[in-house]
Amino acid sequence: MNNFAGRFESLKNIHLMGIGGAGMSGLALLLRQLGMNVSGCDVSHTYYIHKIAPSGIDFVLGHDKSHLERFNPEALVYSSAIPPETEELLEAQRRGILTFKRAEVLSWLFNMKKGIGIAGTHGKTTTASMVGLILENAGMDPTIAIGGELCDTGANAKLGSGAHMVAELDESDGSFELFRSQVAIVTNADWDHVDYYPNFGSVLQAYERFLSNRATGATAIICGEDKGLSMLLQGRINGNHLTYGWGSKWDWGAQNVRHNPGGGVTYTIYREGVPVCDVPLQVSGEHNVLNSLAACAAAYAIGIPVEVSSQALRSFKGAKRRLQHMGSIPDIKVDVFDDYGHHPREISATLNTLKKIFPERRLMAVFQPHRFTRTAAMYKEFADVLSMADGIYLLPIFPADEIPIEGVSSTLIGDLVVQKGHGAYNFCSDMDEVVNKLCSSVREGDVITTIGAGDVCMVSEKILQRLERKGVSLDAMAVKA
Repeated sequence: MNNFAGRFESLKNIHLMGIGGAGMSGLALLLRQLGMNVSGCDVSHTYYIHKIAPSGIDFVLGHDKSHLERFNPEALVYSSAIPPETEELLEAQRRGILTFKRAEVLSWLFNMKKGIGIAGTHGKTTTASMVGLILENAGMDPTIAIGGELCDTGANAKLGSGAHMVAELDESDGSFELFRSQVAIVTNADWDHVDYYPNFGSVLQAYERFLSNRATGATAIICGEDKGLSMLLQGRINGNHLTYGWGSKWDWGAQNVRHNPGGGVTYTIYREGVPVCDVPLQVSGEHNVLNSLAACAAAYAIGIPVEVSSQALRSFKGAKRRLQHMGSIPDIKVDVFDDYGHHPREISATLNTLKKIFPERRLMAVFQPHRFTRTAAMYKEFADVLSMADGIYLLPIFPADEIPIEGVSSTLIGDLVVQKGHGAYNFCSDMDEVVNKLCSSVREGDVITTIGAGDVCMVSEKILQRLERKGVSLDAMAVKA
């Protein structure tokens, strides 16, 4: 980073572009807690803007070079979602204002601490949240920076007085290679960010470099069940590393997995083939068993007994938008969930989990594809996993920072669903149409989930509001046959 710390630590006025995102808003809070004057801008007034406002962080809508006069920043920090040709960023560079990527600033904080870095294509937010909660309960007061909001604390970042920092590390643009972890978790490896990585081989190479960059004597914790990571475990990881997965063949294992009726899962944790204790989780799904295994292993690596971790995880309520239960309409037994999943593997885990929790109930899925490039590369896989749902509602693609690609739309997924024999799907041009169509066909006992990394979470809230307004009268809707 070319003497980054020497250039940054003396600065006072910092302006963040993309501050409305989960990761950037968390960094803004950390910098504010360090005593810096923080301002920011984004193209929309997101949920996270409401979370940072009480901290005295100024926010303006849009990206414009006039912000440089308004806030007079000494440095501008930008997220990976900001195109390099953005006028505000170019003007800052022309004026000689220091500009940094988000990961540069976050790694500066992280590398000064005993960093526990959580990487992987899926499960990073939940695993990092679990590790953070364990350290909090163990009295270690860690610094925390995650890409989502903890249901337990209502925050996605905080500056702690302890020696450790727990951070979710983003691989989307390769920036996770800047972090020198004392403990490095890798949950899995998939080809996801197709706009940055040309193929799966390049993804594995990036994870290999990330692991090689960890601090001297650091521990790597790797999911042995993941097909991609199994390639790295064949002699491509140097130094101390531990594995986790199902059974007792790994360094850390889970056996006797019991899915609790109505939600949650309990299992027996094994260390080096020996049972240690039961781990009861409020969150559901086999993917969360694996996430919690990684968290327990990381905590053990810094001296926290497994029993302490198990007790902490007993109270873990999950991260927001990670199979989050948004609410129920009790009189008609309808439950509504929301999930951030935007990759076929994540959607498969979500739908599988809901089917195990509610095996006798109809499952309705509302999906908003995220990015044109990802949809073009994976529409066949999306069609496969969405076919698990009993009813499918598709929204237009959420573009993020991409321009549309001719011939790429949500109907690529839906039409293939029909070809595979599902019967039908509902394409909805906007959120109101989803709410109207779904609520007019809802039945007693339905389970509804919204899925996607865009703003589809608003649909779950609208569905609940609509059903609540209709009251408990079953005459107002289709009922279970």
